[in-house]
Amino acid sequence: MDVRMPGCDGVEATRRLAGVGPRVLVLTTFHHDAYVWGALRAGAAGFLLKRASPERLIDAVHAVAAGEAVLDPAVTRDLLGHLLAAPAPEPAPADSSDSERLAALTAREREVLRLAADGRPNDEIAALLHLAESTVKTHVKRILAKLGVHDRSQAVAAAYRHGLMGPHPYRLPGAP
Repeated sequence: MDVRMPGCDGVEATRRLAGVGPRVLVLTTFHHDAYVWGALRAGAAGFLLKRASPERLIDAVHAVAAGEAVLDPAVTRDLLGHLLAAPAPEPAPADSSDSERLAALTAREREVLRLAADGRPNDEIAALLHLAESTVKTHVKRILAKLGVHDRSQAVAAAYRHGLMGPHPYRLPGAP
C-alpha cells in the first residue's frame, strides 16, 4: 500500500511528532543514508527496515517505548562504515566532566557499550557476554546515567566522539 502524506514526508512527519513528545520508530523500505540520517536528526528513536521479523518489530516497539534507541543492524553497519570511512574529526575538547563520565564506566559497561555500538540488541549482548538479559538492561541504564545521555544512540555517539570505541572481539556464530 502506498500511503501519501500531502506536503510532508516521513522525515518531516518524524520531526513534527518528535517535537510534541511521542517517541518515533521509523519502519520503512528506504535504506538510503540520507533518509536514515534525516530521520535520526529529526528525532526518530528507532529505525527499522520493513524486512524485520515480526518479533524484531515488537521488540523494537517495546524498546522505544521504554526509552531505548533501536537501529536495524544493516543500517547500523552502514552508518558505522560511513563514520569510520570519513576523515576523523578533530576531537572535541573534553572538559573534566566528560573525562570523569567516561572513566566512571566499568570494564563490563564498556563491553556492553561496544556491542550496543555494533547494533546488537540486549538479548544478543546477553548471549555474547553470558549474562541475563535483565543484567544487560541494568548495564545499559547505568551507562546512560553515567554518560548523562537519554538513549543508546546518544551513548554510542558520545563513546565514538571521545575515542572510547575501538575494535572488539565479539561476534555471533555465522556473523560477518
